[in-house]
Amino acid sequence: MIVGITARAAGTDAPVEQRFGRAPYFVFVDTETGKSESVENPLVDAAGGVGPRAAQLLAEHGASVLITGQVGGNAARALEAGGVKAYAYRGSGSVADALAEYTAGTLQPLSLS
Repeated sequence: MIVGITARAAGTDAPVEQRFGRAPYFVFVDTETGKSESVENPLVDAAGGVGPRAAQLLAEHGASVLITGQVGGNAARALEAGGVKAYAYRGSGSVADALAEYTAGTLQPLSLS
């Protein structure tokens, strides 16, 4: 399974970014192999409608789970339509910390409706 996590920088040691559509990076982690890929978000400075386009970016990388702080309404609808489950990480830890909490089952699902 591929998990997408919003981050302030590249790598699993990077701090988690609370914003979804304007996160500087998305870190994709394959939970089966442990491999990760950091992707710079081309939408950081885009004019508008970044949430649904960021949801498309997740889909293009095969993510079925998103870990972030918050998601706007349009992004939530796009994620839901794409079958991506979103979870809230409100801590100030790293991408690896957020993934560990998800794996442990302690993250709450974000309400997407």
